[in-house]
Formats: sequence, C-alpha cells, structure tokens
Amino acid sequence: MAIEKQIEIAKIEVTETWHIGIASDTVIKEDGTEISRSRHRHVLQPCTSTKDSDDKWTHTDTDISAEATEVQAVANAVWTDTVKANYKTFVESQEV
Repeated sequence: MAIEKQIEIAKIEVTETWHIGIASDTVIKEDGTEISRSRHRHVLQPCTSTKDSDDKWTHTDTDISAEATEVQAVANAVWTDTVKANYKTFVESQEV
C-alpha cells in the first residue's frame, strides 16, 4: 500500500492588474487512486508596504522563490517595473 501526496496548481489568475490569485489542490492517493483532495487559495501582490511614524513608505518586493514554477513565471511576466511602480503609488494613495 503506497500513499502519495501531490500538490497541483489548479488555477492562476491576475486581478486588479497586479494581484495574482493561486488555487492549489492537495491530492492524496493510495495505490494510484485518489482518496482525498482539498483546495487552498492564496493571493500575492508585488510587494508589502509599511509606513513609519515619519510618513515614509518602505516597499519590500514579494519573495516568490517558494512558489511553483508556473506561479513564478506568471509573476515575473506580470510584475513589470511599471506595474510595481503603479502598485506602490496605489498603496501610498490609500488611507492607513
């Protein structure tokens, strides 16, 4: 009896020009037959942003190195320098 666990990327979608939504399935198989499947979703943005007490913004690029290669490829294609700059401008324009 062999139990196998696989993670499958079910969907990658870009929303609001810069958010990347990922749906991944965890599949459990016994002797090659699927016995369980569960879905996990998460969203990535180009950076995380913080504002200090002097009203100075710090933007840190999102580390995508742990993401699946398909997700990395989409992020690298979508998150151009222009998109990153626009995202930072958008974040800074929001009330904190």
